[in-house]
Amino acid sequence: MSKTDIDLVTAEFFGAFDNRGGKTPDVTRIRRLVLPSGIIVKTGPEFTVYTLDEFIEPRQQLLTDGRLIEFSEWETAERTEIAGDIASRFSDYQKSGTMDGKPFKGGGTKTIQLVRTPEGWRITALSWHDQP
Repeated sequence: MSKTDIDLVTAEFFGAFDNRGGKTPDVTRIRRLVLPSGIIVKTGPEFTVYTLDEFIEPRQQLLTDGRLIEFSEWETAERTEIAGDIASRFSDYQKSGTMDGKPFKGGGTKTIQLVRTPEGWRITALSWHDQP
C-alpha cells in the first residue's frame, strides 16, 4: 500500500495546479500534503527557496487571475524508494498552458521527500528543475 499511497499524494500535488476548462485550482490543498515546516526549492533556471506560504500564494494568484490559463502538469516517469517510514521519489514531468495569451509547453524533474505520519504520507521537502 505504501507505493500506492505515495502515487496518490504525488498525483494530488501535481493536480493542485490544474485550471483547465475554467476549473478553479486548489493550490491550498498543498498545505495538507506538505508538512507545515516543509521546504520547497526551485534549482533552475534561477535558484529559489520557498516556505510553504511563499510557494502557495503567488501560484494561487497566477492560476486564478487570468494570466495563466488551461494549465496542467503531470508526471511522465517516476522512481520511488521506500525505507520504512521514509520515501524518496524522482519524477519527470511535463506541463502546458497559456501564459499571457501565449501557449507554452515545458517539463523538468522533481524530487519529493516523504515521511509516513499518523495521517498518512506527507511531503517534507520538494525540489525541482525546469528544463530550459
